Amino acid sequence: MIGFLRGKLVLKAPPMLLLDVHGVGYEVEAPMTTFYNLPAIGEEVQLHTHLVVREDAHILFGFLAESDRLMFRNLIKVNGVGPKLALTILSGQSAEEFHHCIHNNDTQALVRLPGVGKKTAERLIIEMRDRLPDLGGSSTIQVDTSVFPAAKDPRQEAISALCALGYKPQDASKMVQGISTEDKSCEDIIRSALQGAVR
Repeated sequence: MIGFLRGKLVLKAPPMLLLDVHGVGYEVEAPMTTFYNLPAIGEEVQLHTHLVVREDAHILFGFLAESDRLMFRNLIKVNGVGPKLALTILSGQSAEEFHHCIHNNDTQALVRLPGVGKKTAERLIIEMRDRLPDLGGSSTIQVDTSVFPAAKDPRQEAISALCALGYKPQDASKMVQGISTEDKSCEDIIRSALQGAVR
């Protein structure tokens, strides 16, 4: 229904961002792989979108890379995987890491993601194995961290974002605790925390 949005980036509050498209503000939920590569506030950005319609809400999900949107759409076809969990999976692992887990039957790496139990991990491996060839190339992009403005309290913003992705508050605090936050943006802290969580 809505294939893409192009507009001015107004707000970044992972996992939600706000896009001004000709005077209309669209709230879009996005994985951290998209947040890492967003331009600065006030700049124009184009997102590939997927609209989820529920009884109580219409939720837009946005992705910088078409391959991420394709993976998201394949993930939500898996029995027991909803949009929220698909977003968490895309935030916790790169497309390459996910492909590696699926092809190597690595349930251990998958269960480290919040909301993914052993049965869900096994289901992901079984159901996604046949869909992976359709996902195309890797969505990995070089990150230019200089475009991110300094946050007022990047550590607290990172904890809030991790909670929104499904981590418990105490777990999110622990994940961020050991990370040096000096001169780091919220996105940098989240990336370090998620990398530590999946090791």
